[in-house]
Amino acid sequence: MKLSAIICTHNPRPDYLGRTIGALRAQDLPPADWEFLLIDNASTTRVSDTMDLKWHPSARILREDEIGLTAARLRGIEEARGELLVWIDDDNLLAPDYLNRALQLGQEWPRLGVWGCGDFTPEWEVQPAPELAPYLDYLAVSRAPRDRWSNQLYDYAATPAGAGLCVRAEVAQRYAANVRSDPRRKALGRTGKGLGACEDHDLAFTAIDLGFGTGVFTALRLTHLMPSSRVNERYLLRLVEGHAYSTVLLMAIRDPALKQPTPRWTDKVRRWRLRQKLSGIECLVQDARDRGAARAWRQLPQTD
Repeated sequence: MKLSAIICTHNPRPDYLGRTIGALRAQDLPPADWEFLLIDNASTTRVSDTMDLKWHPSARILREDEIGLTAARLRGIEEARGELLVWIDDDNLLAPDYLNRALQLGQEWPRLGVWGCGDFTPEWEVQPAPELAPYLDYLAVSRAPRDRWSNQLYDYAATPAGAGLCVRAEVAQRYAANVRSDPRRKALGRTGKGLGACEDHDLAFTAIDLGFGTGVFTALRLTHLMPSSRVNERYLLRLVEGHAYSTVLLMAIRDPALKQPTPRWTDKVRRWRLRQKLSGIECLVQDARDRGAARAWRQLPQTD
């Protein structure tokens, strides 16, 4: 099997999931070349009761009762038979050539272990307020200025988002082993209503550990459906806080010697002065980042 297309979903919005599956059905890659796994992650109403996948010859709906995106992805990795795994969120409309191009890029770039979408088009249920514009990148709704690849950790311009993420099976298997050996990794990513993050970075960095690179390509295009519940200040601040928390946790997992920085009094003065120049939303975002990072440091063991 060349490719496994995998959707992980928890209490999905039926119209969005239906459109996501419809975009998969419209792929120009012959169904015989790929399998379709739909991971129902502890949804209140079983997805198998509402979705019919008989149109695909190799489709399966699997139930994973341990809640959390990472747990659902581990189930997908365990069940997948493809040489390439493509992760699709339940609000992603892949361009019709997405799976085909994903395979082509894998052949053209054999030293990449993880690559992904460089062209996100948002479909807003309601238009976001202008003051939120600087923070919408947290939602994966932008277009990369150009293709980019790297084999350096924390090169975020070349580190793809989880929507449409393409992962070689070898990398996925190593990632799964990493999570099993260090359960802290399950705190990365969404868990129910928790807005954790960086599980995608953990997967991408696993590729670098194995000697591969990561890449973002504008030829990979998808539409990201954005409900009104995500386009408001409260949600974005929760998202910023969760991202800051997960960033510290991931860095500490990768570097056990990492210590919480101790700011000097001059840093505090500089920060206070800078804050006087910030707008209201900018102050709220900075506070959210601080809360997230502080929460992570409190949960990490402190060493002398």
